[in-house]
Amino acid sequence: MALMLVVAACGGGAGWASGSPSGSPAPTSAPPTDGTFLEHAIGRTDVVFRFEEGGGFVPMGFFATQAPQFTLYGDGTVLFRDPNAAPAPSAGKVFALDPYLIGRLSEPQIQAFLQFALEEGGLAVARGPYSPGNVADAPTAIFTINAGGLTKTVSVEALGFDNPDSPDAEILRTMATLGDRVRDFASVIEGETAWVPDRWRGILTEGEFQLPQPWPWTDVNPADFVQPVGPDAPQFPILTLTAVQVAALGLTGIEGGFVELQLAGPDGRTYGLALRPILPDEAF
Repeated sequence: MALMLVVAACGGGAGWASGSPSGSPAPTSAPPTDGTFLEHAIGRTDVVFRFEEGGGFVPMGFFATQAPQFTLYGDGTVLFRDPNAAPAPSAGKVFALDPYLIGRLSEPQIQAFLQFALEEGGLAVARGPYSPGNVADAPTAIFTINAGGLTKTVSVEALGFDNPDSPDAEILRTMATLGDRVRDFASVIEGETAWVPDRWRGILTEGEFQLPQPWPWTDVNPADFVQPVGPDAPQFPILTLTAVQVAALGLTGIEGGFVELQLAGPDGRTYGLALRPILPDEAF
């Protein structure tokens, strides 16, 4: 598996070195005629596979900034975080989150990855939602796949927690294996580079804090942060911020976002600002 997922340093993806993707989809090899080829969209913002993990007993700021840990797009681009990397620096005034890395898979490597996810990873038969039982306040893992005529999302609470008494113990072990492979992706890819977004989701919540810093913008007001409508919309007041507006915060090392920055609003109230990158397929 590791060999199949290695990405050559010259494997392309230069157009994805910034937050705004550009360029044509990666070239694909001719599909084999034995029925093993898994068809998938090839667009640069088409999500073919995604893994997200979060929730559980964590501070509210981590809920607000939760984002996919791994996304494979149709053109072979992969955006991912390395959970085994050294912790992100605190950036002085905030708790900085891990940055994203970007790499590229060829079509044969995409096929190998999808075959593993569906077969050894169990997504072909998984239904969910799953819980091993006997756990509390554990994070939930969410797998999404759109390939081979299959479109599904499967959630697993406490992924990797082994309860042999669970009726779903076998499929849970299988999906835990897939989760481990995705989390360890950084160790099998080569040529990855840092990904710097050009759009950010700013999350603003009102609170009582000590020593807030001055409001950094003249073109943004607290009332501009609104909660969008929709079942999948963030449940917080948000605003899409540009790279220029983020730079006005005067912080470094925050490419992966941060949990909270205390701000003194122009309306005399005190606010907490959290920041999260907006991925290429996301509207906000």
